[in-house]
Amino acid sequence: MAKQGKQKQQQGKKAKTAISPTRAEDYPEWYQQVIKAAELAEASPVRGCMVIKPWGYAIWEHVQATLDRMFKETGHVNAYFPLFIPKSYLEKEAEHVEGFATECAVVTHHRLEPGPDGTLVPGGELAEPLIVRPTSETIIGEVYAKWVQSYRDLPILINQWANVVRWEKRPRLFLRTTEFLWQEGHTCHATREEAVEETLKMLDVYETFARDWMALPVIKGEKTPEERFPGAVDTYTIEAMMQDRKALQSGTSHFLGQNFSKAANILFLDRDGEQKLVWTTSWGVSTRLIGALIMTHSDDDGLVLPPKLAPSHIVILPVLRGDAPDEVTAFCEALATDLRAQTYHGAPVRVLVDNRDLRGGEKTWQHVKKGVPIRLEIGPRDVKEGAVFMGRRDKGVKEKSSVPRDEFVAQATTILDEIQQALLDRALAYREENTRVIDDLEEFKAYFTPKNVDKPEPHGGFAHCYSAGGPEVVEICRELKVSARCIPVGVEEEPGTCLFTGKPAARRVIFAKAY
Repeated sequence: MAKQGKQKQQQGKKAKTAISPTRAEDYPEWYQQVIKAAELAEASPVRGCMVIKPWGYAIWEHVQATLDRMFKETGHVNAYFPLFIPKSYLEKEAEHVEGFATECAVVTHHRLEPGPDGTLVPGGELAEPLIVRPTSETIIGEVYAKWVQSYRDLPILINQWANVVRWEKRPRLFLRTTEFLWQEGHTCHATREEAVEETLKMLDVYETFARDWMALPVIKGEKTPEERFPGAVDTYTIEAMMQDRKALQSGTSHFLGQNFSKAANILFLDRDGEQKLVWTTSWGVSTRLIGALIMTHSDDDGLVLPPKLAPSHIVILPVLRGDAPDEVTAFCEALATDLRAQTYHGAPVRVLVDNRDLRGGEKTWQHVKKGVPIRLEIGPRDVKEGAVFMGRRDKGVKEKSSVPRDEFVAQATTILDEIQQALLDRALAYREENTRVIDDLEEFKAYFTPKNVDKPEPHGGFAHCYSAGGPEVVEICRELKVSARCIPVGVEEEPGTCLFTGKPAARRVIFAKAY
């Protein structure tokens, strides 16, 4: 009885959180509950697909707008290519189609006809099945073959914003859905050197966006042969660590060599009048980035957003009970006007005045769960004192302070930058705390084995290990549910001995459990 009483006492002391379960209790379910509480998305009637709600889509719009500007600054333009790809196009590139074959959605008919009992049945079988695009290399290659005639037509630097379909067995909102939104860049070049330069340039763009806009520290690296994009010569990636210590591939850039230009017969006359195959690249990021934001920054009270991508930078919460509600409303609107007149990283400060007829606590918690960077609660007393009562989403919910109104207006963008930097610093510190150099196989296995098998707690992290690759390495990793994430680029290392096989290894590879 005494033990039972002590347990109840401990439960009573447990701090209440807006999200249940907490990260420590059930991380996968916590992730789903954050999405629900923040009103980001929900499952749709179509298996594996999602409805992106306005708050979630607003985040994606800011991701899209920023990346689109960065792409155009590097010389790229936008175009659009068909959703449907003839099956024969994929068959021209055997390795590519093998990599996507099990994920393809196939259209075989072009109309519906009346069936028995008021049903509809497919009619009009297509002469050739159409694949709903899982990626666009093959059909874009067919188009480029018509566009390219000589070296004067090169380079082609095109991006498209689109949706794609990959039939997922285990869908999860934002991370793996049957249909998702993305951008895919597809470029053609006269030389190998130009194509490689393009591949690495776009990898740098992704790294810059992740670090400077998402407050997401990433590791740039090259994929091992086993993890390359189907049909690519080299695949490069940015890898991020989530709060459960798993890796999330957050963007990829592929040097495709001449594999796709051979399949699509993309030829050009060079300056000497010799006919040659072009060199191609492709690169892309998707709505998976929103999943990365959630799992990197959020806490047990809900979503935490880096200010640069937040749909609202500041929410003003008028407290209208008691005397002088009109004075409070006027104070709040004037404050919003002054804040919106300021610029934050190239755009007006985004301010929401929440005048809804709801209890103050309910409104506050809604915006906490949505991750709004700054909350300002303003009542009659604040109006009299010419002050605002401020809460920051990068700090505890109860950590609030009174700030003179004009002082806050003068410092608002600085505070937003402080929050942005704090989130990046916190995420980087977490990754460093959970990264280890390992040179012993038994230590490697222990690192990735949960101590409590019945209820696995977060374990492992990033392990930097010498690896020679090959089937033996893949098999050991498969047993541990671990994969080679990347070979870091720009890191000089002496050759070593493969942790798994004892063979010579040129460089260390990052291993982790991953999404």
